[in-house]
Amino acid sequence: MAHLLGAESISLSYPTKDVFDDVTVGLSDGDRIGVVGRNGDGKSTLLRILAGRTTPDAGRVTRRGGVTVGMLDQSDTLPEDERVGHAIVGDRAEHEWAGDAKVRDVIRGLVRDIPWDARIGELSGGQRRRVALAALLSHDWDVLFLDEPTNHLDIEGVAWLAAHLKTRWPANQGALVAVTHDRWFLDEVSTDTWEVHDRIIEPFEGGYAAYILQRVERDRMAAATESKRQNLLRKELAWLRRGAPARTSKPKFRIDAANELISDVPPVRDRVALEKLAVSRLGKDVVDLLDVSVAFPDGAGGERQVLRDIEWRIAPGERTGILGVNGAGKSTLLGLVAGTVAPTSGRVKQGKTVRIAVLDQRLAELDDIAQDRVAEVIGRQRASYRVGGGAELTPGQLLERLGFTSAQLSTPVKDLSGGQKRRLQLLLILLDEPNVLILDEPTNDLDTDMLAAMEDLLDSWPGTLLVVSHDRYLLERVTDQQYAVLDGRLRHLPGGVEEYLRLSTAESAGFDTPPPAATQPASGAPGLTGAERRTAEKELAAVERRMARVADAITAQHDAFASADPFDYAGLQALQQQLAELESEQRHLETRWLELSELLE
Repeated sequence: MAHLLGAESISLSYPTKDVFDDVTVGLSDGDRIGVVGRNGDGKSTLLRILAGRTTPDAGRVTRRGGVTVGMLDQSDTLPEDERVGHAIVGDRAEHEWAGDAKVRDVIRGLVRDIPWDARIGELSGGQRRRVALAALLSHDWDVLFLDEPTNHLDIEGVAWLAAHLKTRWPANQGALVAVTHDRWFLDEVSTDTWEVHDRIIEPFEGGYAAYILQRVERDRMAAATESKRQNLLRKELAWLRRGAPARTSKPKFRIDAANELISDVPPVRDRVALEKLAVSRLGKDVVDLLDVSVAFPDGAGGERQVLRDIEWRIAPGERTGILGVNGAGKSTLLGLVAGTVAPTSGRVKQGKTVRIAVLDQRLAELDDIAQDRVAEVIGRQRASYRVGGGAELTPGQLLERLGFTSAQLSTPVKDLSGGQKRRLQLLLILLDEPNVLILDEPTNDLDTDMLAAMEDLLDSWPGTLLVVSHDRYLLERVTDQQYAVLDGRLRHLPGGVEEYLRLSTAESAGFDTPPPAATQPASGAPGLTGAERRTAEKELAAVERRMARVADAITAQHDAFASADPFDYAGLQALQQQLAELESEQRHLETRWLELSELLE
């Protein structure tokens, strides 16, 4: 593969920090690199150096003649008076760009909801970001550098971007380097990973899952001071390997040692124990939305229906992810649960012992303590916090678990980074001991290590958890089921995010979609005839037999993975496809079993 560009022995220092020390990296045709590392360790700086926007103190960046480079950075600015269309396609004639399938795909995937003639100055920050990304992708580049490209994209947008980048160049042509905290996106588009840490760049083969596997092995062999970090990564790896075994099969090295590391790691959550704790804290009643609809004035004397006919009985210990496009009504739905939004019709019933807390995107609750030092803020809280009914942690230990150092305890809250404020906000909420926790886009400003730490803490949280997030990895990691807000209605997704993307694509394309499924099966069966009951009982027995066979088949499939040749990529891919089909069937069978069981009560 032809060399495109590279950095030779680069070093860079700022007055308060050394960023890189004698680093050499290169890019060739076909490279697809994901860049990970802690906030502040130099990921964005690396992209700017490679793209020629920042000059290193020592060393040089070389580029093959004729190679074109495009970059999206976090501070992209577009002229306030420029029109959206001109920003994206420039002075190209309409017949020229409209006849280009790639440009049409970019416009449809990123900016179809933004007026073509709107001024950039009239757009929201998220819209401006999407226009900047569309402007970049509508041109041809040999090398693309993307710094947090998934910011302000919803789950559909992230899925579209991943698909676009995977097919943008022919095989073994072009190069991509992406800095992102979106771990699903990293796994989807990256064939190699660079970790930026301690003034170096360490390469790993494979995407995020493979990187975690190799990093566990590296940390196992490292000094004892890495032990706490290693334990967290082992837990992360255990989830990755159980959830999608083939994802870690790409690297060309033996994985037996890494598999041995997680052989005694239990599932990330003890669902039965957590549900028992949740019931003991909440009782059986949490929040019920009973035939709820919400409408707001449309400004023209009428009403705009946001939610309609919502029937949702939230259970103690439930861990639910909510999906939907921007503006679909997700925040309104959470507002109904939290009691900050009143229904236009229907009724919201809240249990007597319910204590709801919301981790939102605004960080407003930190305004009153902005001048206080972190230690002072923590000192005013409770003396200990019990993790999942088990060991008690002091607030200081919780801070450490969330990545704070002892030196940061003396830092005023106002001087914390965005990610540190986010973690402090979560800590203060947990110390207040709510039993229903609502997370609204909780991943903002957090790097991959801190996301793993937050997920680890949530694994042992014994309450009802509701999550709205565009971070697909987090959503699938911390929740046990997903719902979608589609056309104002709440729909259960037995097939998870993949089912949502299929439904969303069909809806946006104007295709007919199946009618929304009831979010909760009707309880009781007062109108069931004898014949109908016998038919339902027969189907229930058949479903139970099929569930047992599918469970055995899934176990056999995992055994097949364990004994498979790790270099037989085609064979592993076939096994993964078969496993995915079995797991999808299992989810549908479980849903049908629940429906029939409720029907026969």
